[in-house]
Amino acid sequence: MKREDLLLYGITDRYWLNGRNLADDVELTLKGGTTMLQLREKDLDEENFRKEAIELKELCKRYNVPFIINDNVQLAKEIDADGIHVGQNDMAAQDVRALIGPDKILGVSTQTVEEAILAEKMGADYLGVGAVFPTGSKDDCWVLTHELCREICSAVKIPVVAIGGIKKENVEKLSGLGFAGISVISAIFGQKDIEKATQELLVTARKTFVTK
Repeated sequence: MKREDLLLYGITDRYWLNGRNLADDVELTLKGGTTMLQLREKDLDEENFRKEAIELKELCKRYNVPFIINDNVQLAKEIDADGIHVGQNDMAAQDVRALIGPDKILGVSTQTVEEAILAEKMGADYLGVGAVFPTGSKDDCWVLTHELCREICSAVKIPVVAIGGIKKENVEKLSGLGFAGISVISAIFGQKDIEKATQELLVTARKTFVTK
């Protein structure tokens, strides 16, 4: 995994489908330039989760974009996904690393400097940090100050991606904090034109996070 893979990190959420097919929406964001994709399913049964994961993995492969599965370590191993992302209440990062081996991508959600340092020691390749803005997609998160975000990014050597409440209009407020990029759900999948929304977000992310 390269730092630039985290520039525009899309996370799926079937809440926004409105009868559409998830694979079709994912292909639109891949066409638009999403640099990494995470499949996040909290309520789907295992059989359909597996079918969906295989389909999206192949799509991401066609676009040369890393494919990450949220939380389900066994499924990620079974279908040979590019990596796995876990939260603080999921399996411990060191146990995940032991299961997936040294070559797969491991992302960990953190909200404190201590969590960030520990996740790096346990083998994380990148961190997801937030919420950086108020968000409606998770009920159990609080908004981190930008100063704390800067401290977390400075405390680790691995890249950090911002998450939570991010939209095109507020991305530039994250400039200078040390983030490698943004991770978004509704800013992509909640938009009428997913491909165009992705393209516009990517332009803004490059202006904000790519140093000349």
